[in-house]
Amino acid sequence: MISNIPLMIVPLIVFNLVIAGLAGIGGADPWATQLYSVQMLSGGTWIMTLGDLMIVLSLALLFFEIMKSTRTSNASVVDHLLSTFVFVAFLVEFLLVPSASHSLFFILMAMAFFDILAGFTVSLRSAGRDVNFR
Repeated sequence: MISNIPLMIVPLIVFNLVIAGLAGIGGADPWATQLYSVQMLSGGTWIMTLGDLMIVLSLALLFFEIMKSTRTSNASVVDHLLSTFVFVAFLVEFLLVPSASHSLFFILMAMAFFDILAGFTVSLRSAGRDVNFR
């Protein structure tokens, strides 16, 4: 049952913890907090912010969600349903919570939507291949 928990709920929880101030990161926009910078060979400076790190980690979770959607069991239906609930939670929070009106939150919500689309698409394509006509 634990494998049915959608991984995209992790960015939703982390975003809410940071915005609520429970992650120990303060400021007007905690997602603009610079984590580190690297001097590049070209002479430019590459800066990694907390928001950038959140997007990268969420993309990794989205990859694993898509890998989970390749299962062809009854559990995948529950997984798709829970992923839909996570997207609805993202959408409701984006529309109703002032702190969620952030471009990072919108990108995370789009990832949750792509998770639903990819999950249903992969499931439908793999289910079409499982049908035998004799």
